Amino acid sequence: MIKGFKDFIMRGNVIDLAVAVVIGAAFTAIVTALVDGFINPLVGIVLQTGDLQNWVVTVPTFFGAATFAPGAILLAIINFVSVAAVVYFLLVMPMNKLKERQAAKAGVVEAAEEKLPTEQELLTQIRDLLEKNGAAR
Repeated sequence: MIKGFKDFIMRGNVIDLAVAVVIGAAFTAIVTALVDGFINPLVGIVLQTGDLQNWVVTVPTFFGAATFAPGAILLAIINFVSVAAVVYFLLVMPMNKLKERQAAKAGVVEAAEEKLPTEQELLTQIRDLLEKNGAAR
């Protein structure tokens, strides 16, 4: 049981996931500060709310009023897209370039895509083999 747990923990993808969570949390704090301090006020100027968090829509109902917060939803979307963009452009893209360079230095050249036979060619080959084997019986 302990050996299985050790094997699970030592897998590369578990460690990569742990690193990704920690880095993601750090980037989330940075991007949230950027969105709250810069993007949020810019959008707030356009919507004349001053702050997206304060943008609410109140709709009268039979029993009082219902309050919707499109500003909070928009702010969450902006945060998500910003975090995704930062992670992609600052982590994923440079790592992909680094892997490509390392592969080129190691002499690993991606195999040229072979021209695979079409479905019709494969079916023709199968038919010919079946005829050949049927004739041999």
